[in-house]
Amino acid sequence: MTQTILITGAGSGIGRATAHTFLAAGWRVGLIGRRRDALAETAGDSDALILPCDVTDPAQVQAAFDKAAAEWGRLDCLFNNAGQGAKAAPIDEISIDDWLNVVNVNLNGMFFCARAAFGQMRRQSPQGGRIIQNGSISAHVPRPGSAPYTATKHAVTGLTKTLGLDGRKFDIAVGQIDIGNALTQMAAQFQTGVPQADGQTRIEPTMDVTHVAEAVLTMARLPLDVNVPFMTIMARDMPYIGRG
Repeated sequence: MTQTILITGAGSGIGRATAHTFLAAGWRVGLIGRRRDALAETAGDSDALILPCDVTDPAQVQAAFDKAAAEWGRLDCLFNNAGQGAKAAPIDEISIDDWLNVVNVNLNGMFFCARAAFGQMRRQSPQGGRIIQNGSISAHVPRPGSAPYTATKHAVTGLTKTLGLDGRKFDIAVGQIDIGNALTQMAAQFQTGVPQADGQTRIEPTMDVTHVAEAVLTMARLPLDVNVPFMTIMARDMPYIGRG
């Protein structure tokens, strides 16, 4: 039986690269994101299921997951990938709106999508599936001025651990991939210079985003009695080990 996956944040970056990798591997792929045109660009000439959806709206999330389940009959995997950052600043210069926007996408949106996937995987027959959460190097250590992003990514780690524990009796495996300096539009600044903990600004090494997509595919292909709770994939020489 052909495996099925929903990918959030599929209109660009890591989500788009992952969608292309899973399509090439023969999976049935559902693309979730706010912009239909960007999802259509990701889909290209494939048979990917386009599901425009704002992950911060629980009703839209549930509708998208219900549509995928109706189309496919089951959901084997969710790559819970959608996320956003905010302009780097000390906490007293970060607007309340910027804080709430990041929390709504990176934490609430991830909760809503994981909740919908978990429910579908628990109800379907045979029961079970896999949820892969996009954490970040910032789920371990922060960059300067990154309070909203770092706080939410630390929270995602707690969500991953809890879902991994709760999913055991339903044959649901939950893991997290923590990514560092994959070269996407969001990460282009690494090639021009980013602030460091010592106050300097330096160019940082990057890696091709397809390595991330292949790592997600590796996690997804595992049998459900095997799990990678946490994987870190990063440009080898980026300032993570020793950051600060």
